[in-house]
Amino acid sequence: MIKVAMTSVYVDDVAKAHAFYTGVLGFETRTRTNLEDGTPFVTVGAGEGAQRDLELLLEPGRGPVAEPYRRAVREAGRPAIVLSVTDLRAEYERLRGEGVHFVREPREEGPVLTAVLDDTVGNLVRLTQPKG
Repeated sequence: MIKVAMTSVYVDDVAKAHAFYTGVLGFETRTRTNLEDGTPFVTVGAGEGAQRDLELLLEPGRGPVAEPYRRAVREAGRPAIVLSVTDLRAEYERLRGEGVHFVREPREEGPVLTAVLDDTVGNLVRLTQPKG
């Protein structure tokens, strides 16, 4: 069996991203260290009680590959990552109360409810909940 273990999201500032993804979105820190060249290596994953199989690498977003990719994705209005929630409207209200800026309020899109937020470090993040 093959499964996804880790995926990356390029961020403007790893420390700021870590604070947002853990302190606001509720992820837990899985790994926090530096590589040999001093580059931070920080992963987060779903919090308490969730499956511990997938980690999100908060990767520095500078460089000849990351910068054009991030700019194109953002300019196209595409989310860098999609996160699932069990109650989208409750999460939307909770996150708005935390000061999170939503670029798209909750709405139905086919078989799901979605909303899109700004993660404060250069990315749009889609929250999604299956309908029914």
